[in-house]
Amino acid sequence: MPTASPVKTDAAIETRVFWLRHRHEVIAVLVVALLVALGYVGFRIYAERRDAAAAELLAGAKTVSNYQQVIARYPKSAAARDAYLLMADAQRGERKFAEANGTLQSFLSKYPQSELAPTARLAMAGNLDAMGKTDEALVIYQQIASAYPKSYAAPLALISRAQLLKTKNRSDEARQACEAIMTQYRESFWAREAMQLLMSIKPSAPSTPPANAGVNAGQQPPALLARPPERRPFPAPSPGASKPH
Repeated sequence: MPTASPVKTDAAIETRVFWLRHRHEVIAVLVVALLVALGYVGFRIYAERRDAAAAELLAGAKTVSNYQQVIARYPKSAAARDAYLLMADAQRGERKFAEANGTLQSFLSKYPQSELAPTARLAMAGNLDAMGKTDEALVIYQQIASAYPKSYAAPLALISRAQLLKTKNRSDEARQACEAIMTQYRESFWAREAMQLLMSIKPSAPSTPPANAGVNAGQQPPALLARPPERRPFPAPSPGASKPH
């Protein structure tokens, strides 16, 4: 009856032969794997130290130049992303609305998928409103509501749009915007805000034609509508006048 020892011997021999033939390749693969692991660990340590240093620098930043320094020194850190928004807010505080929108546009170009992108767009619309560019602000508010319908920014953009329409005396459009909020966000804070805003919007005055509508300046009315001329009474006969035969 055969035993299992020859099989074990054959397996050991095959393993040894494989090692002798491919030991260089196996060692190379192990070395590469070790280097990758060491590189990953080293990168994690570096990233953590970098983020910590960037966060510390951001914590002490107060001015536009401070925020620019954070972005320049740590461009790939989370602190740099926040520095864009804080710098735009500082520029807005200095009433540099155009510069603030430039900073916000840079943020959106670099972090288009950021969860703070709606916040940046809201700030841009507010800056445009402050610069008197209300039509452009209205467009951005509508874009926010369409692009981020499930986010916190959508109802905020709609209520801001309704308030701006009210300020511009576009009562019908403001009323429609409030009704849209009350329909889309029922039983919410924004629906109550829209209701209060709706109650404060004055109804549009009905357009009444002027009293002389239809009669051009200098044009005489039709004969049937004209006032008849006054008839003068016949003069009374004098006492000495001869009577007709």
